[in-house]
Amino acid sequence: MKNKLVYPLIGILFLSLSAFTFHKFYMGVFQVNYVTEKKMVQITSRIFIDDLNNGMEKKYHKKTFVGTDRETQADIDLLKKYLTDNFSVKINGQTKPITFLSKEVESNDVLVCYSRIKDIDPFKTIEISNSVLVDWNAEQQNITHVSAFGIKKSVLFTESSRKEVLKY
Repeated sequence: MKNKLVYPLIGILFLSLSAFTFHKFYMGVFQVNYVTEKKMVQITSRIFIDDLNNGMEKKYHKKTFVGTDRETQADIDLLKKYLTDNFSVKINGQTKPITFLSKEVESNDVLVCYSRIKDIDPFKTIEISNSVLVDWNAEQQNITHVSAFGIKKSVLFTESSRKEVLKY
């Protein structure tokens, strides 16, 4: 009688635990730092490479290989366009151009992108719009950490929340 109860319980436990291990995690991490001395906003983005390529393929209907051995200059150009289309910053209500600087692969599966906004005087508000990969996957979440004037704030961007204004 014990075996009739124990084995099904072990099976249910195994199935419930394995369901958690097979579930993919869709998260991007963005760091936005205002450097007063340089009058610059520095932006670092960490995005899973496979998700990024899938998202760009869905949006632009073109297979890309960003962050892989098959990457081309056309892939990099499309990456820059994708980031421009899906991540923007307004300072005191004015949109500021973001300059893509470079990228590198971290841990074989994460693409780290470095960007900046120059000539930024101290500000009262910074508005961030972040829809990176949200159109591709409704489960995508982008945590964005913002540091300015010694104050750190964090914002979670999702399918239903793509824009946030932070006051300093």
